[in-house]
Amino acid sequence: MLVMVLDTATAAVTAALARVGDDEVTVLAERVTVDARGAGELLAPQIVSVLADGGAAPGDLAAIVAGVGPGPFTGLRAGMVTATALGHALAIPVYGVCTLDAIGLRLPGRALVATDARRKEVYWAVYSGGARLAGPEVANPAAVALDGIERAAGDGAEKYADVFALAIDGPRYPPALALAELAAERVRSKAPGETLTPLYLRRPDAALPGARKPALP
Repeated sequence: MLVMVLDTATAAVTAALARVGDDEVTVLAERVTVDARGAGELLAPQIVSVLADGGAAPGDLAAIVAGVGPGPFTGLRAGMVTATALGHALAIPVYGVCTLDAIGLRLPGRALVATDARRKEVYWAVYSGGARLAGPEVANPAAVALDGIERAAGDGAEKYADVFALAIDGPRYPPALALAELAAERVRSKAPGETLTPLYLRRPDAALPGARKPALP
């Protein structure tokens, strides 16, 4: 079965075409552009490109797999809205995957995954043998507990390597293959589609204006 994999939770805008077989997952075509503010403009052309590269049409897709964060509000929303709209238009299920889980999937031992949350913070989670033990949460890097952690991965781990003081060993951004693998069982079983729930972990920067104060006392 062919699936479209989308993720915009980090600075890497990712679209990939993957095949989910009975016992393996293969990425047939992939486009990744590192642009923290370009998800809205980049994602649709990348979808068109990977379909063309894989010799597939939209109607060949069996499901959409989308990263649900954690990530900054605007970028994350672009990928999730696109995934939901594409799934609705094609009448196929959409499955969500925690973006940090994709980075941590193949990390050996006890590992920290941290991505850049801006505002001098990181989105983080702790993994053991690829299974999540803690998180996801958002915090200042200095506030992340590192007891027993052997290594770190993710762009946040690299950005704050001097704070974490851990060996950097793993992907900088979520691999499309890992995102597809984490949803593979749902794809194979033709599980019902999901309403994607974004992992924002904090309020967006934009806010509705408050009520106007009266001009007269």
